[in-house]
Amino acid sequence: MPIASPEIYNEMLDRAKAGKFAYPAINVTSTQTLHAALRGFAEAESDGIVQISTGGAEFLGGQYKKDMVTGAVGLAELAHVVAGKYPVNIALHTDHCPKDKLDGYVRPLLKISQERVAKGQNPLFQSHMWDGSAETLADNLDIAQELLAEAVKAKIILEVEITPTGGEEDGVTHEINDKLYTTVDDALRTAEALGLGDKGRYLLAASFGNVHGVYKPGNVVLRPELLRDLQDGVGAKYGKQDPFFFVFHGGSGSTEQEIRTALENGVVKMNLDTDTQYAFTRPIADHMFRNYDGVLKVDGEVGNKKTYDPRSWGKLAETGMAERVTKACADLRSTGTKLK
Repeated sequence: MPIASPEIYNEMLDRAKAGKFAYPAINVTSTQTLHAALRGFAEAESDGIVQISTGGAEFLGGQYKKDMVTGAVGLAELAHVVAGKYPVNIALHTDHCPKDKLDGYVRPLLKISQERVAKGQNPLFQSHMWDGSAETLADNLDIAQELLAEAVKAKIILEVEITPTGGEEDGVTHEINDKLYTTVDDALRTAEALGLGDKGRYLLAASFGNVHGVYKPGNVVLRPELLRDLQDGVGAKYGKQDPFFFVFHGGSGSTEQEIRTALENGVVKMNLDTDTQYAFTRPIADHMFRNYDGVLKVDGEVGNKKTYDPRSWGKLAETGMAERVTKACADLRSTGTKLK
């Protein structure tokens, strides 16, 4: 199937919320990780989301002359070509973009999609994230209003993060403290500024103790039940049941029960990066250790071309990451839910 149209992406999100499941959103940094994500979704018979962070886009732009827009556009264009061989719908998304990178990332990408839509084409990406969690909520929402209006012109959904996620993501760092919990007042101010769909559709990355990166269960206090408070608090004021479509950031290492509670309370997208990075790299490390004398020209020998050929270990890496994506689909209950 081709990359999801705006209409298909909207239907995907609506079905996820109604069915109380979520789509894994898999960060990719190369053509190999792109194919691993697509393969994982196909094997799980789940539609899904592939996303590119600012750091991932810069890496994709090449080390000779790093450029985030070039990297993101290049991989997105490839995804539009190769997605057709996978029997699932895939939405393309850009991950965390702080204020100082908006002009070099999200705003130019929005313009590209606006130009495509003006020509009768679908947007290049289906959604973009504005991460204003390092700003005051007032400034965050002011910028979100501007970006939402631009996103509407491109038939794109905006994701907003209104309060911090702990840990580090592409150079943006937040301490692990009480600020990692969104309040009902925060949610009410968001609804007042951005509406509840009437000004354009958005996804809300609310904080309930989330932390990016590697951590063991129990080291971070997640409170996904807090999302119910936000839904009910805003829903009561606006007479709308479960008004928000939530995003779960920092999902690596979460327990099954924490994920289940989040799904019941309106999470439709869960980001996965740390776990899939490891799943991709672990088979490569195994290959290198097992074939040390082959991948290196040790003691003047010539090595073994079959073992240092990138395809030999690249296939193993793709398989490992694809398996982790299928597990994520099972965890988030999206397995077998693909649109026909």
